[in-house]
Amino acid sequence: MKRGITVLLSLTVLVAGAYFTASKWAIRHETLKFYDPARDNRLVPVDVAVRWDKEMQANAGMITLPVAILNHGNTVKNTEYSFLTNIFAARGYLVISPQHDLPTDPPMVTKAGELYVGRLPQIQRGVANIHFAIDEMKKLQPNADYAKVTMVGHSMGGDISMYFAKQYPDEIKKVVTLDNLRVPFLTDGKFKILSFRSKDTHFKPDPGVVPDDEECEKSGITVVNTNFQHNDMRDTGPDVAKNSIQAMLDKFLVDSDSEVAPVDTRSAPPKILEPGPVSLYVPDPSTKKVQKTETEKDRSAVPN
Repeated sequence: MKRGITVLLSLTVLVAGAYFTASKWAIRHETLKFYDPARDNRLVPVDVAVRWDKEMQANAGMITLPVAILNHGNTVKNTEYSFLTNIFAARGYLVISPQHDLPTDPPMVTKAGELYVGRLPQIQRGVANIHFAIDEMKKLQPNADYAKVTMVGHSMGGDISMYFAKQYPDEIKKVVTLDNLRVPFLTDGKFKILSFRSKDTHFKPDPGVVPDDEECEKSGITVVNTNFQHNDMRDTGPDVAKNSIQAMLDKFLVDSDSEVAPVDTRSAPPKILEPGPVSLYVPDPSTKKVQKTETEKDRSAVPN
C-alpha cells in the first residue's frame, strides 16, 4: 500500500510539473516602473504576471482576478521566483512582485537584541512598496480583487508578508511563506497560512517565529518541513525542490480557493500529502512536540 501511495505521489508531481510547464507559455510577464511621489519619487519596479485568457476576461468585465503579492528575499531580484509566479498565474491570479531594495539603498545593518534583529525599517519599506504598487496597479488593471490579497514571500520577503498581514489583517486572504526567520506567525486564525521550512544549519528561525503543533492546528497553519536548503527556494534552486514546492502549493491553492463551502480557519488545517522528497509536518493533536528553533547564524554571503 505504501509503495502504491509513493507511486501515486510521484505521478502527481510529474503531472503538476507538466501542467505548469505548459501553462507558463500562456502567462504574460511585464516589468513596470512606478515612482512614489510621497517618498521623493522612489523607484518601485514591479514584475507583473497574468494568464492571457484570464486577463482578457477581466478586461471584458467577465471576472475579477484574485491578486497575489510576491515578496523577494534580501538582495534577491523580484524576478527570481518565476517558479512561484507561474503557479499563481496559472491558477488565474494577477501576480504583483515589487522590487523592495535598490542599489542606491544603504546597506542593511542588523543588530542582535533589536526587534527583528534591526530589520524593521526594511520591512516597513517593503510594506510601503506593496501599498504603493497596489494603488498603481488599480489604475492599470481595475478588475482585480485588491481588497483581499494573498501574500507570498521567501526569507525576508516572508517576513515582509507576515508583517503586512499583522498590520493589515483585513486586507489578507491567505499567506504563504518560504523560510521566513524573523516575524512570528499570526495565530488568530483569520486566514490560512502555509509555510515551507528549510533544513539548513545556517538559517534557523528566531525563537517564537514558528508556532508549536497545537497552536498550528488551532490557528489553521500548515508547516511543511523540507530537506532543502534556504536558498533552494528560488529559481536558482534544484528542480526537485521547486517541483515539490509547486505541487504542494498548488494543492493548498485548490483547497483554500474552493468556493463550494466557507472554510473555518480555526479547524484543523488541510492534510497535504507529501510529494516525494519533501518531509511534511501537519499538526497532530495526539502529540505535544514543539518545534525547536534557534537564532539564525551568520553566513559568509549576504543574508536573505
